[in-house]
Amino acid sequence: MSQSSLMPVFDGHNDVLLRLMRGKMQPERAFLEGDNIGHLDWPRMKEGGFAGGFFAVYVPSEGGGVDVDALMSQPQYDVPLPGPLRLDHSQQVTVHMAALLLRIERASKGEVKVCRTAADIRECMKRGALAAILHIEGAEGIDPDLYMLDVLYGSGLRSIGPVWSRSNIFGHGVPFRYPSSPDTGPGLTDLGKELIKACNRLKIMIDLSHLNEKGFWDVAKLTDAPLVATHSNAHAICPHSRNLTDKQLAAIRESRGMVGVNFATSFIRADGLRSDETTLEEMIQHMDHLIEHVGVDGVGLGSDFDGATIPAEIGDARGLPRLVDAMRRHGYDEATLRKLCYENWINVLERTWGA
Repeated sequence: MSQSSLMPVFDGHNDVLLRLMRGKMQPERAFLEGDNIGHLDWPRMKEGGFAGGFFAVYVPSEGGGVDVDALMSQPQYDVPLPGPLRLDHSQQVTVHMAALLLRIERASKGEVKVCRTAADIRECMKRGALAAILHIEGAEGIDPDLYMLDVLYGSGLRSIGPVWSRSNIFGHGVPFRYPSSPDTGPGLTDLGKELIKACNRLKIMIDLSHLNEKGFWDVAKLTDAPLVATHSNAHAICPHSRNLTDKQLAAIRESRGMVGVNFATSFIRADGLRSDETTLEEMIQHMDHLIEHVGVDGVGLGSDFDGATIPAEIGDARGLPRLVDAMRRHGYDEATLRKLCYENWINVLERTWGA
């Protein structure tokens, strides 16, 4: 397939910054020249048509953890969540990862741009540059007075998920639990509600993907922006706590919001198992359900590349054309494919950020 014939893909979520931070190779070089590790680097992204997306800053928990793979290979599971993180540690890692994206931008000589407006994204896609959005997944690096929020906004932050599953001062996330509804505990704290209001003032997008159901509805009551879940699937198909109920999907539709279909197999499969032996047809079942409940203008892709077990048929960024071909075979016409692959993301960001 020629480069010019690739369908561009704008993606709702990746964890490549975490992988690069943990890697042995110099991060800018590993990304720009390619290290062929994990799912993403710039050469493989160009080969697969990956045009841009949300680059997550995520602070991993300190110390050892549980064997998540072993737990999520069971018919039922409830993965224990790690405890809260220290602010000083979280801020150090947050600054480190945000700086990685800025350094990649600087080293790329124009091939990568940290985008602050929808117009930036369109300009990047027009000239074939990578359109990167600085995103926070879990706000542990933000202090109670929100000074760090302003610093990060000045560095390009335009999207934030208040929690990553584990609890923090802003709220409570969903555990990795199957089967389970997303109604797993209390929602936003008072500080969390202040964070949402501050993000509304700055026009930072709020990502609902790791919030539990009460947190979801807390945001829905507070925000004046579209409701967005960057990497979540349909609970009606896979009854995992991380997936969205039809009632939540209806609220997203009413707000003219957006859902990015997650490639993580444990949120795709009806049995909730983490296995790369998951078919593209199973993914497309979620797309159909989301389109039915949110509308064709409110669904996109949210891969979770470099942060999840994805279907072997995709493999890494080079496999995106195989997914697009499967969507085409399923019956999505070219106008629908353009919406699902990139147009819907740009449009919802324009509605959230302004022109």
